[in-house]
Amino acid sequence: MSKDTRTPADAPVFSVEGLWKVFGPKAERVPTDPEFASLSPAELRERTGCTAAVRDVGFDVRKGEVFVVMGLSGSGKSTLVRCLTRLIEPTAGTIAIDGEDVRAMDKARLRELRRHRAAMVFQHFGLLPHRTVLDNVAYGLEIQGVGRAERRERAAAFVAKVGLEGMEQRRPAQLSGGQRQRVGLARALAVDPEVLLFDEPFSALDPLIRRDMQEEVVRLHREEGRTMVFVTHDLSEALKLGDRIALMRDGRVVQLGTPEGIVGSPADDYVREFVRDVPREQVMTVRTAMRAATAEEAADGPALPPDATVSEAIEAVARTGSPARVMDGGRCLGVVDHDRLLRVVAGTGHRPEPGEKAA
Repeated sequence: MSKDTRTPADAPVFSVEGLWKVFGPKAERVPTDPEFASLSPAELRERTGCTAAVRDVGFDVRKGEVFVVMGLSGSGKSTLVRCLTRLIEPTAGTIAIDGEDVRAMDKARLRELRRHRAAMVFQHFGLLPHRTVLDNVAYGLEIQGVGRAERRERAAAFVAKVGLEGMEQRRPAQLSGGQRQRVGLARALAVDPEVLLFDEPFSALDPLIRRDMQEEVVRLHREEGRTMVFVTHDLSEALKLGDRIALMRDGRVVQLGTPEGIVGSPADDYVREFVRDVPREQVMTVRTAMRAATAEEAADGPALPPDATVSEAIEAVARTGSPARVMDGGRCLGVVDHDRLLRVVAGTGHRPEPGEKAA
């Protein structure tokens, strides 16, 4: 039996520091040479023949959060998430899960990590065509050595959980793309991992099916509170799913923060351009528009939770014609009025959040 390396509940699940992945000849020299490390991607290729897919990246993934790694094609996001379980071997840096050094794991420990603790959901589902839905979902449990009756019972529960009840005996060829992705999700959930790692799982799906799968992830997270790392190139998907987002460019994290923080306080011109067309009122919350309430305002008026969007607040204020109270556990934190809400929509009313940072 392996030793319990878990740390207190408030410690990060994954902790990454100074992570590099360099492809090319003598790749290990790049992270250790300040001159090479400072070169642009084009200059690095010209000087060394190397490509730095991940460049000096650091972050923590907190227990129970959806941590989104986002960026355009070639930004390094998929390489980064594969480094977390050493599906791709990092060139330099540290990776820890529950305080345990992932880079120091031997083959047996690494196999346990991938089978029990961090399950990957890929864009291409990798279903076994000759197996039924039920047996595909049970496959990870079979690998773990779980007995036939128990694994089929557990698999059936997760088939139902992802909305495929009644399809247990179908084969992958008889399913739609969205249904096959649900099978992949159920298979990952069935092994009861501590972390689910999603590598652009929905990018090949039609828009309506993609939206359904996003809602499924939101629902599962709400019900289970499972830690998730989600890779995507789609900004709207990142904003919808992420508790925090690491936005990547050329292998680096250019900004790490909440969706609200990234939209409201872009770290540089690149991020500003990236989020330019985002409807701010659908992302920003009433916290950014609040002001102190008078005694009269605190006693009466429509009530909103602190995480209500500016869009929801605009509706409430327009409906009643009076400021809306921001309430938390029966306590009035402040009020939002028409003028403050419009300032947030226009981009002139946001204050940076504590802890937001650019990498």
